[in-house]
Amino acid sequence: MSATPPETEAQAGEPVAKAAPEEAAPAGKEERAQEAWATRRELESHAPQSMRLDGTNNGVLAGLIVGDVITGGKTEINYLLGDPGAAHTSGEIPEATLDLVSRTFVTEGTPFDALLDRLRQEHVLVLTGDPFTGRRAAALMLLHRLGAAPVHVLDRETSLSELSRRFIAPGKARGHVLSDLAVSRDQPLHEAHLLALRSRMKEQQGYLVITTGHSPYIEATVRPGPWLPPKARAVLEMQLRRNAGEEVAHHLLTLPAVGAFLAREDHQVREVAEYAALLIRHVVGDADMAQVEQYSLNRLEQQIQEWFEDSTDIVRLREKAFLIALSVFDGGPYALTAELSDTLYSELQRTGDPEYNQRIPVFGTNIGKRLQDARARTDWASEDTEWGPVKQFVASFRDSRTSPVLLREVWTGHPSARPALVKWLGRLANDRRPLVRTRAAATVAVMAVADLPSAMALIIEPWAVSDHARQRTTAVTALTLSHRIGAPNIPRIVDGWSTNADEPRRCWVAVRAQGLIGPERPREALAALRTQARVQSGKSTADPLLSEELPESTALLLLSPQGDRILADLVSTLRDHRSATDLAIGGFLAACRHTCEGTEQNRPPVLDWYARVRIDGTAAADNIVMILRTALDDPAFTEPATAAFRKWITAAEADQATEWALASLLSALAATPREYARLDYLLRNPRSEEGGPYPAVAARLRTALRPAVSV
Repeated sequence: MSATPPETEAQAGEPVAKAAPEEAAPAGKEERAQEAWATRRELESHAPQSMRLDGTNNGVLAGLIVGDVITGGKTEINYLLGDPGAAHTSGEIPEATLDLVSRTFVTEGTPFDALLDRLRQEHVLVLTGDPFTGRRAAALMLLHRLGAAPVHVLDRETSLSELSRRFIAPGKARGHVLSDLAVSRDQPLHEAHLLALRSRMKEQQGYLVITTGHSPYIEATVRPGPWLPPKARAVLEMQLRRNAGEEVAHHLLTLPAVGAFLAREDHQVREVAEYAALLIRHVVGDADMAQVEQYSLNRLEQQIQEWFEDSTDIVRLREKAFLIALSVFDGGPYALTAELSDTLYSELQRTGDPEYNQRIPVFGTNIGKRLQDARARTDWASEDTEWGPVKQFVASFRDSRTSPVLLREVWTGHPSARPALVKWLGRLANDRRPLVRTRAAATVAVMAVADLPSAMALIIEPWAVSDHARQRTTAVTALTLSHRIGAPNIPRIVDGWSTNADEPRRCWVAVRAQGLIGPERPREALAALRTQARVQSGKSTADPLLSEELPESTALLLLSPQGDRILADLVSTLRDHRSATDLAIGGFLAACRHTCEGTEQNRPPVLDWYARVRIDGTAAADNIVMILRTALDDPAFTEPATAAFRKWITAAEADQATEWALASLLSALAATPREYARLDYLLRNPRSEEGGPYPAVAARLRTALRPAVSV
């Protein structure tokens, strides 16, 4: 790990049988949803990095999620390449086997020489390291280099007390290996254990290496020797040169697929050995290039399947819940991941046994061991929050592909977990924290790519009609991200929902989604919004939820990269049906209310837009002037248009670039004496109902205001 974590663990001390209740929606009136602009901001701030795109569908993750992988034949590997002695439960290892291993064993970049000196002097060495890093091979090679032959592998079930009795009388073997010693709270490793063994080994001129994982139950005075594996490239080079020759090895190492494989960190030694054997098979024609290119992804899938198909407690249910939560919050705060993984654990326990009432231990989880088993890492990173950026202790998988592949495996490969997952995700979707809601939506997006009918029926549709506004908003984000990463038919679903007001809440979800996925299909999005606007205008009483959301969604479209095109379309409808006019003007004024939050000046984006297109000389500058002039002339919109200008005047007081843009826009709007008088009056009375001092910028703007005709 790259940093020492705070001593924080999941706050989960409630009985498993009692789930924390979801917050109830307010009785008697509709719970108010967050603004559309906030939905877009949270989506871009908190979505997984791989989903933070430009709003267009490129399906980058789809291949990973649907598992469109060329697996080829299963590669059979002699594990002597990566973990010699693995086939030996106990007994003597032939000298020929040790010689074979020594030919390809790599010491470069490892502490091998220092460990060899310690073993020579101390006769007993405890070697600690992560699983599948070649620590057993290192133990055997340490004994082999000392000439401690023959080498005897001890039964891994041997306890420390049994070891002392085993070496009372000298035996034939001089080298001994005890692999994967289980060290725990009940069976700690004390220095006293080693002192007796060391004395016996010295008497018998023998050597003993014990391998084990990292554990807090190893006494500090034991002084374990940490094993760090060699770099993947060094292992691969050695394997290829020894088994295929220098020339072939050089050719293979220059292949783009091999470069891509080595570019990924955290390859286990066994995986590098398997890959070397696959490359040699490719050379002799027993494996095609597709298998070489797909090996890394295939191996990742096998690793995830091992985690979840194991019915023993090697990967306990609580740790499986943590793996799922880490996939959801990959790169997010560790404490948050651990907290919410325990709520998932509770749901999974109830799935297996509804009467289960065991409490989750609040303390006792070893963070380092948990992340090691998950092949994850930690770091400190900045996270955007509603209170500004804060530093967080975050956890993420070493392989960025792990999260979508793991979520797909759980959703499609283990359907019995679905009830717990659905309930857990529903709680996340109603959480007060934006990061939690957005990651819940991103998780559902992965599920939608893998199995759209189930994701829609079990999660997205129930959220879309939920009493909870936060769940409805999370449904919007889920639909948006689903489309973004390649789920099928999302525009068709959104178009259907947004033009049908029979279920207003579901229609609201789709209307907001149009504003988020619409930039890549503006004509279709605007057509759907106009259809619903006309439906609402034809009612004796319009639905307030939809009437408020239609212009907000239009504003999202206007403030997207396709804003010029969308504005031109809206301006062309200013003389159409009144509902289309209201949508165009209302949507533009909604865009005018927004500021570029996160920037030092909080600059209004519409003014930025006008300044840019005016310099470029595009038609968008004239369209902005036209729609604002229409709004000021329309009694239904005069007040909100005036309010937008007052807000801009306040922004101009704090930012010179905003002042220049506003001055230019005001001059363009003052084309007639009447318009000049109206704008001059506004600048003479720029204060809102709340009052306040007269802003100095208003006087400067009056000076800059030049009527196009004589007053």
